[in-house]
Amino acid sequence: MEDLAGARVGTDGPRVSAEPLRMSCTTGDVDEARDAIGAAFYSNFMDVIDGPRTFRAEFDVGQLGELTLGELSCGADVRMRLGELGSYHVNIPLGGQMHFRQGGAAGAVATAERAGVFQPVGDTVVERWTGDCRILAVKMDRDALERRLEQLLGRSFRAPLTLAPELDTTRGPGRSWARLVMTVVEDLRAAPDALLASPLVAAPLQEAVLNGVLLAADHRFRAELAAPAQRLRPAPVKRAMDAVQQRPDHPFTPAGLAAEARVGVRWLQEAFRRYVGMSPMAYVRDVRLNRVRDELLAAEPGALNVSDVAHRWGFSHLGRFAEQYRARFGELPSQTLRR
Repeated sequence: MEDLAGARVGTDGPRVSAEPLRMSCTTGDVDEARDAIGAAFYSNFMDVIDGPRTFRAEFDVGQLGELTLGELSCGADVRMRLGELGSYHVNIPLGGQMHFRQGGAAGAVATAERAGVFQPVGDTVVERWTGDCRILAVKMDRDALERRLEQLLGRSFRAPLTLAPELDTTRGPGRSWARLVMTVVEDLRAAPDALLASPLVAAPLQEAVLNGVLLAADHRFRAELAAPAQRLRPAPVKRAMDAVQQRPDHPFTPAGLAAEARVGVRWLQEAFRRYVGMSPMAYVRDVRLNRVRDELLAAEPGALNVSDVAHRWGFSHLGRFAEQYRARFGELPSQTLRR
């Protein structure tokens, strides 16, 4: 088994591999397969379901920036419990079936015609991963996907992004996206001098994978993404947004932002609602919430506490701050800090 740092491990002891950011594993040992999935994707409990096939796992995984992609199979029917994933994830079967459920939602089935889509939150159970089911797996960092959505929308969004549990891979954007994933997985398996070793290729390709899943999967922003681009925001709106981004800790007021934009307060409020989807002060709060989240995610264990960070970014009422943070990111700030 070769881990993502480049070390190769097997029953005959460790062997060093020159290939970075890859993991390859072929094993008939369930514990070793469980550890391999844990190293590349998520901690898990795996059990073989009695059946006619012999367990023989084959995993080939690589990293592309904030994505982890690979081709995986187990040879025999298995069940898995994974808890909360913390990331968005899509499994694209090349054959066979994968029966799964998350949280309190109804069960779903991934097949060669429709991929299985997993959310970051909700206990995850794979009730049956059939032995004939070889999958293309795509793990997407939660912040990376949500940040990409905001960039495409040109604004922040408040409620957590929820993707539909199934994605049609037989036609349209879903089919194109599945082909793109297959190409990336094949290239990640190639020699170290393949194109993906170059940041000039890897960075835009990672962006293409994120863009593709946002256009292929069903969610409440999909129609907006697929619509023709809106007109550019007026210059006063951009001036106000730039001021907030450059000085998010400044004690902005509606009148102060209007002065930055060089327009009246009422004009700016109406323009923000039309072109940004929220009021100017809601935009200020949203930017500050993002800065709080960045600090919490980057903090070393025990180095910060939530109240200090919240006060530093202008949130004096901690109860209200926690509610706003949870509405924006789908978790409490204390949960972010623990991550």
